Amino acid sequence: MSSQEIPEENLPTAQDDAAHGAVEVAEDPFADPGLPAHKPRIQDVDERAAKRSERTVAFLFTLSMLATIAFIASYVIFPVTEIVYIWPFGHVSSLNFSLGMTLGVALFCIGAGAVHWARTLMSDQEIADERHPIEAEPEVRAKVMADFAAGAAESGFGRRKLLRNTMFGALAMVPLSGLVLLRDLGPLPEKKLRSTLWAKGKQLINMNTNEPLRPEDVVVGSLTFAMPEGLEEDAHDFQKEIAKAALMIVRIQPDDIKDKRELEWSHEGIVAFSKICTHVGCPISLYEQQTHHVLCPCHQSTFDLADGARVIFGPAGHRLPQLRIGVNAEGNLEALGDFDEPVGPAFWERG
Repeated sequence: MSSQEIPEENLPTAQDDAAHGAVEVAEDPFADPGLPAHKPRIQDVDERAAKRSERTVAFLFTLSMLATIAFIASYVIFPVTEIVYIWPFGHVSSLNFSLGMTLGVALFCIGAGAVHWARTLMSDQEIADERHPIEAEPEVRAKVMADFAAGAAESGFGRRKLLRNTMFGALAMVPLSGLVLLRDLGPLPEKKLRSTLWAKGKQLINMNTNEPLRPEDVVVGSLTFAMPEGLEEDAHDFQKEIAKAALMIVRIQPDDIKDKRELEWSHEGIVAFSKICTHVGCPISLYEQQTHHVLCPCHQSTFDLADGARVIFGPAGHRLPQLRIGVNAEGNLEALGDFDEPVGPAFWERG
């Protein structure tokens, strides 16, 4: 018998389906449950509790400022080489430990103060809002600005001056820690790049024989390298000093010297120039006897030693500095002062 032949009164009803375990479908399975009822905090109803929270936040911001000051003081007070025992860390650098602790406290207190401010003094009431298109309508923009103004008012940022001022102070002082650390980028140049070990009366020492140079030791067409008297190769600062004081000496017929001052600063045609290229500081070692040109092997900067060591080719920016020389009572070549200008490449302090 088909269902069409069953009398209508004998067909199952919705009540029969429910009785046999059929699942009822909710009218709106995605209904908005709504927000729970807002429960005020003690700071919302008790101004004394709010004042206590305000003082706590201000204390944290002030502690951050003090920690920043301690960071800077630690950098000045503790030497780099000092090692101390601190339980449970063991033997540590007093400087590193103090810098890490003070900077950590400064940053933690700013974060803790901001969190405590948000949890106790700013409004904690949840607000539901409908999503809106990316392009805001004028009404929406006005609502956003109004919400922002309301949020600023509820945060107490304008009313609680103690919080605002201490927060600004803490945020302004923390970057000072980074400025102090810039000191570790290297020693200040001061005037160290402007002078070398050459001085009046210092003898020219042959770098091959370690003996004082005499005029007869330098022949026309030869290239000799010299260093200042008193500089020893086993000295701890030898490399630093020779990088500025390295000297090359050539002998040119006086009639071939074109630069008047170069001739005045020479001795019987013996001229002394810095060996350090003025491009990137490479040592110059290639000499052309016929042209009196010296060539830097790094980037082919070429200087004319018969014309004040001016640049005639290559990327070097200026001529090689000259050292004024003479002869002392023993007949040895000596310096009559330092170089006429800083040696090597141009640097930021060159005036």
